Amino acid sequence: MKRETVSVIILTYNESLHIARAIESVRAFSDEVLVVDSFSSDDTCEIARRHGALVVQHAFVNQAKQFQWALDNLPITGNWTMRLDADEIIEADLAAQINTRLPTLDQGITGINFKRKHIFMGRWVRHGGRYPLKMLRLWRTGQGRIEDRWMDEHISVAEGRTITLEGGFADHNLHDLTFFTHKHNQYATREAIEIINSRLGLFAVRHELNEGHSSFQAKLKRLVKNRVYNRVPFTLSSTAYFLWRYIVQLGFLDGRSGLVYHLLQGYWYRFLVGAKVLELETAIAHLDDKDSIVRELSKLTGHNLTLPIPK
Repeated sequence: MKRETVSVIILTYNESLHIARAIESVRAFSDEVLVVDSFSSDDTCEIARRHGALVVQHAFVNQAKQFQWALDNLPITGNWTMRLDADEIIEADLAAQINTRLPTLDQGITGINFKRKHIFMGRWVRHGGRYPLKMLRLWRTGQGRIEDRWMDEHISVAEGRTITLEGGFADHNLHDLTFFTHKHNQYATREAIEIINSRLGLFAVRHELNEGHSSFQAKLKRLVKNRVYNRVPFTLSSTAYFLWRYIVQLGFLDGRSGLVYHLLQGYWYRFLVGAKVLELETAIAHLDDKDSIVRELSKLTGHNLTLPIPK
């Protein structure tokens, strides 16, 4: 049976704590690891090279643009391409599935979802709707494209079918709560940009998740967020969302660390997004043309929102 080859792409910025672990987790099935680094100030690049990765550096705008640049410019040689975050791990059982299943797939299958689990404060968050999170992370080279969004970007394939493999795929960041809250504060700004743009139509975005083939779960969550959640006042929606996760979806079974996670990620973060939307909309309320609004939002958020989307 013909062996399938896999190229793994990892985006990095100051990921010296995680990058070796990520690379080693894909060694059993990958033929090349391609690291796109955003000019790290630590020894991320040196560690990646020592572990056999090809490292290139490119200026960072956001995750979506950086990853699409990687797809368009890296010398990808594998039959299949994988997206892996630096703080994620492919566990041994999933690695074995990839090795054994890829050669058996017919050509009509172009994308593969993984079931991601989240490790927080050293424990697996099993409840509150956090497992499994099905994400398309492996696709036939040339078939995958990433949405051009400031937050919550997904990969999809334009044609063919997708399947889901069993096995361990973990998001396990080793940093502390200070890092977690700082990162989610940045995420909240980017998500606020997405919400304001959806309301005002300030700049074009690509919605491959809606137009292509990807995780049905991801599509459904996006639909509920856009059609229901974002239309409810954030003071109510964030509270209701936390209660739904923590009580109805049994988040309380995740123990004390689970309470910290669900309260921060399921309530504080959602409330912060809503508060930032309110703050930004108030700041631009006096402006009446799109160009002025985009320039003002760029200044307020620190993100250049005038960049054209990749074709």
